[in-house]
This record gives sequence, structure tokens and C-alpha cells, in this order.
Amino acid sequence: MAASGPQTPYVANKPKDIPTAEALRARIPGWGVDLDRKDRPSYPREVYDPGSTGAHWDYPEEQPGREGRERSIEHGRLTPVFGTSSPLHGVSGSIRRYAYRYGEGRAAHWLLLLLGDRVDAWGAHAVSFVRLRPDNPITETGVLSEGRRHGVASRFGRKRVDVNHQWIDPIVVAGPWVAAAAGAVLGVRAIVRRGRR
Repeated sequence: MAASGPQTPYVANKPKDIPTAEALRARIPGWGVDLDRKDRPSYPREVYDPGSTGAHWDYPEEQPGREGRERSIEHGRLTPVFGTSSPLHGVSGSIRRYAYRYGEGRAAHWLLLLLGDRVDAWGAHAVSFVRLRPDNPITETGVLSEGRRHGVASRFGRKRVDVNHQWIDPIVVAGPWVAAAAGAVLGVRAIVRRGRR
């Protein structure tokens, strides 16, 4: 990007000395290969004409409901438009909100988001039991398609990346279900023993 090019609006500390296109090309092999418009597949459709879009603003009107929205600490402000399809809720939402106290470069940020996701998933599993329509880990994981759709044969001689971790997949998927079932059995046995006394 040239020194006079556009700046990213959501970076807290913008660099003052942005390298020129020539300096970047000399330092990074292949940088700027698409600078020549003849090399771009989208050209000549690529036309910079802001007036033709019909936009009546320089900065978009901000979407309502910004209060309490999660925002990375790296960004000075929330984006003008944001998704609302999956609002944070319950314990998992609290965990995810807490994750945004850490920067995106910190492991704590991502580990807390993962924890929030797992808490949300187990909450959904619990709700499925309460509604008397429990999740079925056998059919919902797709394990039955392994025998029907050449699942095993497709893993050999294809250089698939997921072969490296396929040994642990059953443990990750089935492990929590086995642990929950074992806990339920032990709980029922303890209740039955107390009832006999």
C-alpha cells in the first residue's frame, strides 16, 4: 500500500511510516502482482465510482442496539453494522463477554470463547433432554455414513489433512457422552442404594 493510500479505520495505532509499493515489492516476493489492472480478472468491471452506488452517506448510519455488544479491545469502536442472529445468553454469554476483555492475540480470548461455545452446546443438550427429544450422537455426528459413503477408503492415499487427527475424533465426540452416561448410571445406583437402606 502506498503512503497516500487509505488507512484502516479500526486499528488503534496506525503506522506512521507506511512503506511504498516499491519497497514492499523489493522486500516481499510477489507483492503487488495484481496492481496492474490487466492482471486482474475483475477488470474492466472494477470501476471506482462511489457516486453510482446511491449511498447517501460518507459513514454508514449506525445500527441500533449497540449497548452491551461485544467488541475486541483492538478496535476503537464497534462496526456500524453487526450481526444479531445469535445474541449472547446465559452462562455461555457471560463467558464470551468476559473473553472480550482480552485481546485477540491472547490465548485467553480464544480459550474463553471455546469454553463459552462448549457451555452453550451442553446447555442445548440439557434442553433437548428436558423437552424429551434428546440429541442422538450416533446419527447426528454422521458416523453411520462412514460405512455407506466410502468414509474409510476416502482417507487413504488422498493426503487428507484430517487423517492426522482422526484417531482422537471418537474420543472428542463420544467421550463427553460416555462420561455423562457413566455419571448418570453412578447417580442412579447411588439413589437406589440409599433407597434400600
